[in-house]
Amino acid sequence: MTTRQNWQKTFRYPADIRICRRQLRVGSQSFYAASMVLPKPVRDPASALYAFCREADDAIDDFQGEDPTPAVEALYARLKCIYAGHPQPIAADRALTEVVRRFGIPYTLPAALIEGFEWDVDERRYPDMSALYGYAARVAGTVGVMMAMLMGARAPEVLARACDLGVAMQLTNIARDVGEDARAGRVYLPLDLLAAAGVDVEAFLADPAFSPALGQVVAEVLDTADGLYQRAVAGIDQLPAGCRPGIEAARRIYSEIGAVIRANGLDSVSQRAVVPRSRKISLLAQAASSVVRRSRSDYSPPLKEVAFLVDAAAARFR
Repeated sequence: MTTRQNWQKTFRYPADIRICRRQLRVGSQSFYAASMVLPKPVRDPASALYAFCREADDAIDDFQGEDPTPAVEALYARLKCIYAGHPQPIAADRALTEVVRRFGIPYTLPAALIEGFEWDVDERRYPDMSALYGYAARVAGTVGVMMAMLMGARAPEVLARACDLGVAMQLTNIARDVGEDARAGRVYLPLDLLAAAGVDVEAFLADPAFSPALGQVVAEVLDTADGLYQRAVAGIDQLPAGCRPGIEAARRIYSEIGAVIRANGLDSVSQRAVVPRSRKISLLAQAASSVVRRSRSDYSPPLKEVAFLVDAAAARFR
């Protein structure tokens, strides 16, 4: 069944979708800009998905040093109500209930997202890139594969490339937020890369300051993200033509954040990389014209850290 057929009926809760769109506009200007290029039958469910993810993230962040267990348990309870078809009286939950039913999104995917947020409150550190992939799989790969499902993607190789894009975006976020995270007492950069560069993690957290050694690690993370952005192209090319520009826009805008970090000398401690609005408009225009498929499918296996997401999504339609 095509996405258009799935969404022939009007959304039961149009007011909820409007609320979700407002949350998206305030919470993520980059994603909001990219979503404007998506066809409405995808843009609306994507907004519902984002709103729930945003609320889940905020619920965890708002515990402010208190025991986060009740907040985590409340999120799982909301999710179980959604999958039971009886959402709590929250706009995002009502909207997401329709989305998971219409598009067959398995419980494993949003549950893994919440697990990733649990890792945040545990202030986990990641010994190597594989461990960081595991984190990125949960907080971003989940969103990538769910977005692909909204667009009708069912083939494992396309879902794998959607996860690549989600993980790449999260790596970009980590590279951009090094200083902000450090000032909050957190470090997401792989510990083995920091050690190899001679960065003392505890000293850095005690007094966050940029150094060429730290910049070297940021560069390695960005290089890894760039490789995944390139792999994601093959998946984007397999999406419906109307969906490609929006996802290509997201790929280009997030990749551009990395370019700004490099232009700033890889210093994401004393400054935060921002893509100017004029540049976003330019990237959106470029993405809107890229509707011709550029490559064959990439049958490379998924990152082993995201394989459980691909398996869960693909199994739903076997």
